[in-house]
Amino acid sequence: MTDSSAEFLPFHALNEFMRHDYRLTVVKAALTALPGLPDRFRKPIDSLTKQVVRVPGFRNSLQAPTPLKVAPMAAAFEKSPELVAAILAAWAEAHPDLQTKVYDLLKARNWDVPPPEADRTKLPGFLTHWPEGEDFETLNKAFAEMYPGHGMSSDDVSLMVVWLAGRLPYHTDDNETGHEHDHDNDQS
Repeated sequence: MTDSSAEFLPFHALNEFMRHDYRLTVVKAALTALPGLPDRFRKPIDSLTKQVVRVPGFRNSLQAPTPLKVAPMAAAFEKSPELVAAILAAWAEAHPDLQTKVYDLLKARNWDVPPPEADRTKLPGFLTHWPEGEDFETLNKAFAEMYPGHGMSSDDVSLMVVWLAGRLPYHTDDNETGHEHDHDNDQS
């Protein structure tokens, strides 16, 4: 999928692109969906919950009710790349319609995207390049045109784009030279 010179950012770099309230929404949605998801989604979150999530009043954070776990889980989400990957995998699995539609959108726009069922948690993180001319606004507009009346938030569409593509928009590919942009120009 990528060449050996590909640049990756750890999964928790995603937090630079997320509002705090939306982070809580994503974590809550994943935790709420977790009991109905297959073991391959539950087990990593359960394991990481024991390791990195501290819920006041509970020695074992797994024992805490979901509403009490959301804020501590969101705090751990900001620091743990493994937790980000596990939460996003569960979140995406809990939104199969959105996952299919965003995948179809990206393929229609000639993005190099692994199939939705691919295990993205095995990747070292997010790639840093997006195709030239692509940004969240453009993709959300294209999504709305492709699926009028879809009723999905632009935040959800944007997050699914990032997760399925395995890319954060730190750089835009330059079609003229095909070279990567220098880090000296980063504003992050």
